Amino acid sequence: MIGVRVDGVGDGPEAEPVLVTGGTGFVGSHLVLRLLERGYRVRTTVRAAAGGARIRPLVDMRERFPGRLELFEADLLVEGSFDEATDGCAVVFHVASPFLMPEKIKDPWRDVVEPALVGTRNVVGSVQRTPGVRRFVFTSTVGAVFGDYADVLEMEGRVLRESCFNTTSTVENNPYHYAKTVAEQAAWEAADAQERWRMVALNAGLVLGPSLTPASRSGSLFLLDELFKGYFFYGAPDFSFTTVDVRDLADAHIAAAERPQARGRYIVAARRMTSFHEMARVIRRRYPADLRLPRTRLPHWPVRILGPAFGLTQDYIRKHLGIRFEVDNSRGVRELGISYRPVEETLLDHYAAWRAQRGQRAQRAQRAA
Repeated sequence: MIGVRVDGVGDGPEAEPVLVTGGTGFVGSHLVLRLLERGYRVRTTVRAAAGGARIRPLVDMRERFPGRLELFEADLLVEGSFDEATDGCAVVFHVASPFLMPEKIKDPWRDVVEPALVGTRNVVGSVQRTPGVRRFVFTSTVGAVFGDYADVLEMEGRVLRESCFNTTSTVENNPYHYAKTVAEQAAWEAADAQERWRMVALNAGLVLGPSLTPASRSGSLFLLDELFKGYFFYGAPDFSFTTVDVRDLADAHIAAAERPQARGRYIVAARRMTSFHEMARVIRRRYPADLRLPRTRLPHWPVRILGPAFGLTQDYIRKHLGIRFEVDNSRGVRELGISYRPVEETLLDHYAAWRAQRGQRAQRAQRAA
C-alpha cells in the first residue's frame, strides 16, 4: 500500500491520511478515486445536505475500498467546519468551490465569491490548526491567470503563462474568475506567512471527461450539456477553450503532493485551445447520426447581433469571440510529469458518459411513472 510521500512521511496502512474537500464534485470525485487506487487513506468532505445521487459514487468507493475512505460533513462558510476532517492529515487538497456559468449566477457575491474566498480562508484556517499538514494543493483555474481572452493578447508572445495574475475581473464582470483569483491570492498570503506547509496551485483549463457524479453542478458539464442537447445545432459560435481531462487533472494533484520539487503555480491545460466546432466535429465522427451537434461554424456577425438574447454581453463577445492563444504548460509537464490525453479521447469519453447517464435517468423516470 502506498502511503503519503511528502517530506519523509512513511508508506503503509498506518500512514497519515489525506483530505480532499468537495468529494461529490466533478474533479473531487475523480481525485478521491485516483488516490484510493494508489493506496492512500482518504478523507473527503460533503455538504450536510448532500445525499442521493450526489453522494452515491463516494458510498460505492467506500464499499470498493473498505476501511480507506471516510466522509465528513463540512460547510465552506462555517469557520472550523473542516477541523475534524483535517486533523491528522499530511496533505490537504482544496478542490471544493462552485463553478457556475454566467447565466446560472444570480447573486455573484453570494453564489461564487463568498464560497470561494471565505471557503478557502476557512480551509486554510483548519490547515493552520493542524500541525501535521505539510502540503496544501489548491485547485485554481486559468481564470486566475487572465480575466478575458483579450488579456492574453497583451501578454508576451500572446502566450498564457502562470507568471501572470488576473487583474481585470471584478464581482460584476466575470465573477467566477474574480472569485478564484481572490481565493488563490488569499491562500498564497497565508502560505507565504509561515514555513511549516508548502502550497501548490493548479490553474486548470475547462475540465472535461467522464463524470462520476451525475448530479454534479459543474459549469464545464453544463457547458457541454448545452452543446450535446442541440442548443447550437444551427451552427457553433466561434468560442474556444483551454481544456484538460479530469483524470489528468486528478493525477496532477497527486503529483503536486508527492513530488518534492513541486512548488508555486502550474497551468494544467493542453497547449492548444479547442473550439465548439472542433468538439462537435470530433463527436460527429463517432456518432454521425446525432443531428443535435452543429455541422457548421457560425460567422461572427450573427453572434454579435443575437448574443445578448442568450445572455452574452457585447463586451464579453468582443473580448472572447474568435480569440485563440497558445498555452505554456511546459512547467507542469517538466516538474509534475503531466502527460495529456488527446482531446479527442477526452471528448468521446465525456460524451459516452453523458449518453449513459441520460439513459439511466430516463429509465428511472419510466420506473417512477
